[in-house]
Amino acid sequence: MSFSSQVKEELSRQIHRSRHCQIAEIAAILSFAGKLEETKEDSILRVYTENISLARKYFVLMKNIFQVTICITVRQNIYLHKNRTFVLSLSGKEGVTKILQAVKWHNEKNEDIRSKELVHRILIQKSCCRRAFIRGAFLTAGSISDPEKSYHFEIVCFGEEKAKQLIEIINSFGMEAKIVVRKKNHVVYLKEGSQIVDILNIMEAHVALLELENIRILKEMRNSVNRQVNCETANISKTVSAAVKQLEDINYIKNIRGLDSLPDNLREIALVRIQNPQAALKELGTLLEPPVGKSGVNHRLRKLSEIAEELRKLTSMKP
Repeated sequence: MSFSSQVKEELSRQIHRSRHCQIAEIAAILSFAGKLEETKEDSILRVYTENISLARKYFVLMKNIFQVTICITVRQNIYLHKNRTFVLSLSGKEGVTKILQAVKWHNEKNEDIRSKELVHRILIQKSCCRRAFIRGAFLTAGSISDPEKSYHFEIVCFGEEKAKQLIEIINSFGMEAKIVVRKKNHVVYLKEGSQIVDILNIMEAHVALLELENIRILKEMRNSVNRQVNCETANISKTVSAAVKQLEDINYIKNIRGLDSLPDNLREIALVRIQNPQAALKELGTLLEPPVGKSGVNHRLRKLSEIAEELRKLTSMKP
């Protein structure tokens, strides 16, 4: 089971005690997946989903709040055997009208009052109801990437106005959700790991939140170790390259003029470097008599490099 499916499974089993929060979650499900079919004789309210977790949650919510029984049918794609669509239907004008008025699709006169926005604002006045709405929206049209690979949370909206209202709802909790257009859809998304932890907390997916936090900690530890190893590797490479260059300069001086031509302090460091080709500057300093600090060793080796460069120039000038 994917991480996204785990989150939805956890959320599908949470039934909030408050009636107004349950209605807000039903409103979210209907906003993203609901379809109203009306004739002179009957009204049918349907929800289409491939997610069994959503089908179960919607069935339970409708039973709890409106005491109606949803008819569930399963459609199987004959070409894609694994692709099942659950169709949850409620028929009967009286029952459907009661639900449409509760979710503010219709007013008391049974007139259609839906707008381009996702939900009537009276249903999401309370913080708890906004949490419930986000929960329902994610169950219906959302997904989260595998946190082992990347951090990405999204909910797909049909229409810019709907996406803008969803961002407003999510960002009311101090989030920084954004919109990207993908084909004909407007996708509301979060990218940072800390933001995804926060949205899981908002939706009250606490088990998934703890799992994500554990993954984030392990990833951060691995990244920290890798950074340290890379840093140490770079330092070793730099030290080795510097030592090789120093030995080249010393041997050049030795071959062209001889080390005896050098002042005592430079001859001493040259001999110590030849005898200890892999030693760090600090270690070289301890081998001198008297011992010299790292900066002093570096100064002497730099002088040897300057002498070697001058000899190379002189040598290249000779006919």
